Amino acid sequence: MSGPDPLNYGWWLTSRAAAVVALLAVTASVLVGLLMATKILKRPKLNRTLMSVHEHTALAGLVAIAVHGLTLLGDPWLRPGVGGLVVPFTMAYRPLYTGLGVIAGFLAALLGLSFYARKRIGAKLWRKMHRWTIGVYVLGVAHTLGSGTDASTAWMRVLLAATGAPILFLTLVRLLPGRERPASSRAAAAAPAGSRRLSQRAG
Repeated sequence: MSGPDPLNYGWWLTSRAAAVVALLAVTASVLVGLLMATKILKRPKLNRTLMSVHEHTALAGLVAIAVHGLTLLGDPWLRPGVGGLVVPFTMAYRPLYTGLGVIAGFLAALLGLSFYARKRIGAKLWRKMHRWTIGVYVLGVAHTLGSGTDASTAWMRVLLAATGAPILFLTLVRLLPGRERPASSRAAAAAPAGSRRLSQRAG
């Protein structure tokens, strides 16, 4: 008596597991990044630890994303082909949501690896680019809900709600006006007062 070939499901199960790991790693990286950006936890030693966690979870997410995509090539049912994995919205299976996943993967690679090019591109440009990290999370969640086989399960919905709530809160805190004022702006604001005092003394 012959049953279904386990290898036919092995590729799918591996890709599915890698997708969950990728989502968890990206979520953790974004959450830690927002904690540092909002400066809610103002402890130098803790910030160094958070930076390490932020970097390593981002790298883990990139590896998991790569495994998620590459193992799909062996799936005999989906058969996405290389084009379906690298060109957004060309996969036959739910093209909109799989396309969002492809964009999320490329964006995650660009932003994650830009960490090692900060000196070349400049800290200012790197910080502006890094703000789009939240986009990786949003696209990843949309991809999960739209094309993931676990999207309808209770544990996945609880996971997304439990992690999405603090990310939403920290994002709103990050966007509050006057939350972060660069040192250059503070210096520019203080310059007129200093100039006035010098002119008064000179007079």
